[in-house]
Amino acid sequence: MKLRQLAVVALVALPVAAWAETPNITPGSWEFVSTTTVSGDMPIPDQTDTEQQCITQEDLDDADLGFIEEEEGCELLDQDTSADGLSYSMVCRADGGEANIDGDMRFMGERIEGSVDIMTQSPMGELNMQTQIEGQRLGDC
Repeated sequence: MKLRQLAVVALVALPVAAWAETPNITPGSWEFVSTTTVSGDMPIPDQTDTEQQCITQEDLDDADLGFIEEEEGCELLDQDTSADGLSYSMVCRADGGEANIDGDMRFMGERIEGSVDIMTQSPMGELNMQTQIEGQRLGDC
């Protein structure tokens, strides 16, 4: 699994069926900006990605909205969800390496903020990835 794919895996979408109540997210068109900084044995330049998506009330009501994707080789260790946020820990193992992932998202109506920290051990050495995520509602879909 490539390092970049691992970051995307950690950020984007496992349906979260454990919502006790509807997330504090206003439906509409959203823009998410993520900035990833990597430190460790292998130099990798900072990367910023921007993604837009439509979040509907149906997505929120059906608990189909999620921020974690559990792929093959990954195990979700801990998850705490509430209307105001989500925090989780997971571990992924592939190609002789291991990644420990800790994430935290805060839902504030028309804004979302969060971070994902990934510590990897691989045959190429140790890498630490810190990703800051900011989401802003742009308007209706």
